[in-house]
Amino acid sequence: MEAQVSTNTAQLKTADLQQQLCEAALYVSGRPLDLKMIGSVIGARSEDKIRGIATAVSERYRLAGSPIQVVELPDGRFVMQLKAEFAKHVRKLANRPLLTPGPLRTLSFIALKQPVTQSYVVRVRGKLAYVHVKQLKDMDLINDERIGRTRMLRTTTTFADYFNLNHDPSLMKKELKKVLQLGEEAPSSIETAKPES
Repeated sequence: MEAQVSTNTAQLKTADLQQQLCEAALYVSGRPLDLKMIGSVIGARSEDKIRGIATAVSERYRLAGSPIQVVELPDGRFVMQLKAEFAKHVRKLANRPLLTPGPLRTLSFIALKQPVTQSYVVRVRGKLAYVHVKQLKDMDLINDERIGRTRMLRTTTTFADYFNLNHDPSLMKKELKKVLQLGEEAPSSIETAKPES
């Protein structure tokens, strides 16, 4: 009888530890994690078990009424993020923005027009767009494919993950237009680009 009680207690402690490790991994990464990555941190292999643990962490945050949420994305990955209704109130407290306004506008333009040639981006955004494109590539927010003398630019999954957008470019464009409060036909140059994360 005592052996069974100690076994149950050990299993509870292991489950609690796995939830804590899952929570810590999501917090530290700052990006969506797939089940395999979470499993490697918490020491589990079964996708059902890993999903169950991540879902339990998500439910704990939901029940606590926390401004932080753990969300399962459509592709099965989990992410810890600030709820949108709180982001606008605390954004000014962030250490520094991801991008300054120039590169952010260039990134918004690329995201809305993708796939788009670098030459067109430079024509619309100006010569500084070359510097912006390099910075955005270094940050893995866009990638390029050489086509003749120019390059075709597209956003990456890192971009979609960071701004909590769909990975499908057409759905992403719709989400961006909604976030940026643009009509169906986006203007050639984005004057105000403030994607909410």
